[in-house]
Amino acid sequence: MRLTAIAAMLLASTALAAAQSGANWSYEGKTGPQLWGRLDPAYQACSKGHEQSPLDIRSTHLDKTLQPLEFHYIAGPMTLVNTGRGIVARVDPGSTLMANGVRYQLVELQFHRPSEHSIKGKLADMEVDLVHRSDDGKQAIVAVRLNQDRGFPNALLSTLWAQLPTRPNTTAKVTEMVSAGGLLPADPGYWTYLGSELEPPCTEGVRWFVFQQDLSISRDQFRAFNNLYKMNTRPVQDAHGRRIEANE
Repeated sequence: MRLTAIAAMLLASTALAAAQSGANWSYEGKTGPQLWGRLDPAYQACSKGHEQSPLDIRSTHLDKTLQPLEFHYIAGPMTLVNTGRGIVARVDPGSTLMANGVRYQLVELQFHRPSEHSIKGKLADMEVDLVHRSDDGKQAIVAVRLNQDRGFPNALLSTLWAQLPTRPNTTAKVTEMVSAGGLLPADPGYWTYLGSELEPPCTEGVRWFVFQQDLSISRDQFRAFNNLYKMNTRPVQDAHGRRIEANE
């Protein structure tokens, strides 16, 4: 293994350890997002960083050199975790994303209510963030905005929500063979920018891809999540002059 890869893995391990051992945080009150940077020295990027996420997407720049995202997702079991702050679906290794020449492994799906990213100030009902990591420790997160409508339920969510752990700090195994591709829109257009993780320690250097097309979910699927978490979203952050690029 190359030294750069080893160094990146050690850095990722350090960040994970800080997140697990750091001060308690939440989405409201005295441990809410506005105060994350004061809760622990390891969380300073949350208040002092200049590449924080999420963003309000208003002005974008077309970049014709950006390649379409290539998803190579395989079906398999997932583990649903009720973290006490939201729902996370952890996937087995094997599903990958190829983005602008870099290959990333899919690690987990994180669900938020309402959406983290807004479009010209408008939030979607929910957002799912598909978290990926490369062999050298870099992160790429694909964001898909979810909106409820009167149509058919999303098939993948129907399978996951049937096993939804309703109590904090509990897990549920989804043994059916499912693929995260069931949460990808048909239109491949996306916006991209360099940002951060959405929770403490708010580590920067994360490549974000936000799908331009949202995805429909049923009202019952939305209500099932809303009954557990009515709000688990970080407010939009200052762009500090960052460019948001569009591939089409």
